[in-house]
Amino acid sequence: MNTSWIKARQTKYGLYITVYILVVIAVVVGANWLANANNSTYDTTANKRFTLSDATKQTLSGLKNDLTISYFDRPAGIENARATLGRYKDASSKIKLKMIDSEKEPELAAQGIHAGSVLIQYGSKREEPKSLSETEITTAIKRAMTGSVRTACFITGSGEASIADTQNAEGMAYFKSLMEDNAIKTKELSMPTKMDDACTIVVIAGPSVDYAQPQVDMVKKFVEDGGKALIMFAPSIVTKTGGGKGEPALEKMAADWGVTVDNVLLYDERQPVRGKTFLLAGNYGTHAVVKDMGRYATLFPLSRSLNVTAGKGLEKLLDSSDTTHQFDGLKPPFEDHPDKDKKGPFALAAAGTAGKGRVVITGSSEWVSNRVLGSQLGPNNAALALNMVNWLTADESLMTIPAREPEDRRIMLTGRQLTMVAISSVIFLPLMVIVSGFVVWWKRR
Repeated sequence: MNTSWIKARQTKYGLYITVYILVVIAVVVGANWLANANNSTYDTTANKRFTLSDATKQTLSGLKNDLTISYFDRPAGIENARATLGRYKDASSKIKLKMIDSEKEPELAAQGIHAGSVLIQYGSKREEPKSLSETEITTAIKRAMTGSVRTACFITGSGEASIADTQNAEGMAYFKSLMEDNAIKTKELSMPTKMDDACTIVVIAGPSVDYAQPQVDMVKKFVEDGGKALIMFAPSIVTKTGGGKGEPALEKMAADWGVTVDNVLLYDERQPVRGKTFLLAGNYGTHAVVKDMGRYATLFPLSRSLNVTAGKGLEKLLDSSDTTHQFDGLKPPFEDHPDKDKKGPFALAAAGTAGKGRVVITGSSEWVSNRVLGSQLGPNNAALALNMVNWLTADESLMTIPAREPEDRRIMLTGRQLTMVAISSVIFLPLMVIVSGFVVWWKRR
């Protein structure tokens, strides 16, 4: 048998080419398989606008079972939504994504599902975000993850801020919306004598009049029997109608739990822009509520100081800066004397256990007001407020850190600078090219 063709040069070259082709095909197939199984991207934008926030990633890390996100739209809309929803799928292996062409399944319209609808299914719970924004989708996921209904009951009737007040800066309509957007129902209780069974958390939002003893006893029993409370004090500033005495009954209840609430008003001599009574807080403790807040400053206007007794169940959450002082007295007009007034830092909030329940106490109620939550530092305060509420209800998996705000990276030029840019680009640069060309020609001629 003639086997000389095996040793021929053409045969060897053909074999080499075949092996090379097979290797290239194997590499391409393997790379595509790895890329499909491990989809990852790198966001080069300065403010990471195409990356999920840390808050969303924390929420997704709390998923125990598979969660399905279904999107219904026309083909063009599906492609636009795939980028946003794909980030969720890439962030967690428990996220399953379904993109459904509404034109191919028109019967869905009869079920109230229209083009652009997003449905989130987690076990037996189903939620429908209002839009494709990260805030809406993550909030819907949080609602689906929450196994039970949580209700925050705001006590009213003693001068507290109202969650229905959308007009005044001191109102708490923003705080109400923040809670409801995160699967927490809200309701007001006007001077209750008995706690509503639906209440998961009791909120006392800066009363200007002290509570009657039966009301204090009701709140104290509710907490010590296993309930939760967020108690926010406010400075008892002297007015024509009175004030200045504080809320002795409520303060005694806090003292029984190890927190003394000073009947003072704090100011910071280094805050002339916002106002000296608007304190910037950034010195956080190690409690679960604030353990991830270290890089984010929060705003505490019109605050009293707290003294937390160690070993009684509560601990400090955050301190004011060391440039904070206490005004001498609560009667306007306030005059600051930094060389004489008592100097900080002072504790502004505390959290811990009281009996069988959990409680958070703050020296300010304005830190969750419409004015603050709608300000530049609003997202930071909102994150802190949600952390407090989620810790109170033992839903630590939903605790978060502030979402990133997009940066304004526009270049602002003066009229003179614009003129210089125009002259440079229209005259100087072309002239430099012409001169360079002339020099080269002159040398070569």
